[in-house]
Amino acid sequence: MVLVTGAAGQIAYSLLYSIGNGSVFGKDQPIILVLLDITPMMGVLDGVLMELQDCALPLLKDVIATDKEEVAFKDLDVAILVGSMPRREGMERKDLLKANVKIFKSQGAALDKYAKKSVKVIVVGNPANTNCLTASKSAPSIPKENFSCLTRLDHNRAKAQIALKLGVTANDVKNVIIWGNHSSTQYPDVNHAKVKLQGKEVGVYEALKDDNWLKGEFVTTVQQRGAAVIKARKLSSAMSAAKAICDHVRDIWFGTPEGEFVSMGVISDGNSYGVPDDLLYSFPVVIKNKTWKFVEGLPINDFSREKMDLTAKELTEEKETAFEFLSSA
Repeated sequence: MVLVTGAAGQIAYSLLYSIGNGSVFGKDQPIILVLLDITPMMGVLDGVLMELQDCALPLLKDVIATDKEEVAFKDLDVAILVGSMPRREGMERKDLLKANVKIFKSQGAALDKYAKKSVKVIVVGNPANTNCLTASKSAPSIPKENFSCLTRLDHNRAKAQIALKLGVTANDVKNVIIWGNHSSTQYPDVNHAKVKLQGKEVGVYEALKDDNWLKGEFVTTVQQRGAAVIKARKLSSAMSAAKAICDHVRDIWFGTPEGEFVSMGVISDGNSYGVPDDLLYSFPVVIKNKTWKFVEGLPINDFSREKMDLTAKELTEEKETAFEFLSSA
């Protein structure tokens, strides 16, 4: 049983086919898809339901479209929480946090009440890190390690920028890291990244020999890529976001390849990188048997330290604001 929320929206429209055709959970895993959206979107959702039926996908056992949380969250194995309150023009980040605390408190409580205790919860809706923490706090009976938020899109953006600069494919680049918040304070770090050039693996800094670009334009390009897409398309990233969600969930399900790590927002408790506990922060992780572990022992230079602390500070402030609302929501 797989739930997608915000199922009438444009990320879901790019995502649902990939889940239904076996690209995420494997070509022999039958799926029941549950689609949740708000009541005014039910007409649109009905159209999405018809299209999924018309795809005639052999693995799709059933599709349930609903606007009721007690239906949507029942017996779930995986919950992909895409739906959130988008930021409107003239809206303060604080207002956005408040609106989303309400949504994710309610969905967290529904997970707690109706879903399997082994459910894997992936939060995409922004502000994703803090929304994820809110949902986790509202679902005390589900292990907090089961909650993660999407920073894989940023991770893939970083990989792609390096690949473009070096004239290789993104597949030849591995072990980039996104630290921190899925916001413009995130820190894309390639100090530990490797690239395959002429059949050998070399460090990205060594391969590029352009430290100024890596510490300057590369970082800001990745940080602001979402805004650049909105400016160009007049819509936010959907195809690339859906692809990143598939990557993230597939890696949870099947594990990460040997010698490779990925970025995801997870609970910071017990990390060795000086990030305060009880934050939902993006780290490099490896995954095995559906369980993630921090990649340990990576040396952190002063440039990285400063950037990692800055994004942790933003997350601490977001958390404090959200928790004020959480107690009153």
